[in-house]
Amino acid sequence: MATQETETKKKPNKVLPIILGIILIGGIIFGVKEYIYFSKHVDTDDAQIDGDISPVVARVGGYVDSISFEENTHVDKGQLLVKIDDRDYKVKLEQAQAAQVGASANIGVSEGQISSTIANSSSAKADVASAAARLEKVQKDYARYANLVKDGSVTRQQFDQAKADLDVAQATYNAMQDKYKAALEQVATTRNQLKVTNTGVSQRQVDIDYANLQLSYTHVKAPASGLVSKKNVQIGQLVQAGQTLFSIVNDNSIYVTANFKETQLEKIQNGQKVEVKVDAYPDLKVEGQVYNFSPATGAKFSLLPPDNATGNFVKVVQRVPVKIKISGSKEDLAKLRPGMSVDVSVITKD
Repeated sequence: MATQETETKKKPNKVLPIILGIILIGGIIFGVKEYIYFSKHVDTDDAQIDGDISPVVARVGGYVDSISFEENTHVDKGQLLVKIDDRDYKVKLEQAQAAQVGASANIGVSEGQISSTIANSSSAKADVASAAARLEKVQKDYARYANLVKDGSVTRQQFDQAKADLDVAQATYNAMQDKYKAALEQVATTRNQLKVTNTGVSQRQVDIDYANLQLSYTHVKAPASGLVSKKNVQIGQLVQAGQTLFSIVNDNSIYVTANFKETQLEKIQNGQKVEVKVDAYPDLKVEGQVYNFSPATGAKFSLLPPDNATGNFVKVVQRVPVKIKISGSKEDLAKLRPGMSVDVSVITKD
């Protein structure tokens, strides 16, 4: 019995080396696969779905008259979503239109005044011509009487009368010239008044355009196609200009923002293919492409960026946001929502 027990103890245990060998081979295979994988890929789980979100604000104030959408539903660009009571703005438009009618009527008055002043200037011009002819005749008569009075052919009284007629004719001619000049100045003044009136009409048209614009703002329309969210308006509510009413997540604007470590950026370039795994849909296949890089690290865009000049510096690996455009079927992309967590793998080598 003792001999058999001794022989049993001396037999080597072959199971443990086999297990260790299998584990070692498995570890080597796993290590090689991981090395090959990470030599061609750069991964991060610090990534999320992003998208263009358009906040819609009221451009004019007033009471909400109607709402034509429900939260978290799809709307099309240009679709009427909210209508603000527009009665005040219609009255302002009518006031502007009435002011333009009055200004246009003034144009007719000014044009009539121009015609009248032109007629007066023509009459004054004729009076100048008549006075000039009269003056010329009197000047000739005076010259004859001046020669005749020397030899006594006419009396001194007749000569004095001729001189008086000349003075009267000269004064009349000067007066007619002044009247004609005044008539011309009146024409110029009236034409300037017409220009001012035309400017007033143009101003009234600007007022009408502005009133129409303000009236159009009472119809709040979708700036883009997408899903409506964050509804912050109710019927009968008094809204102010600049107040946010709701937001729209734009269609076809979904992308991925991946925050890679700064030590990983050396291998990443624009245009490289990307594999995206969505936490919410593990079986969903989404592919993408590196589009561009943020101009600064995420920490620099934070509310309180770090200041390494304080003397208490601890080196921390920073992360740089990288924008990734994604592609897939319309149905698959419709499942994605901004804020969802994803895993990103950039293929650095084919």
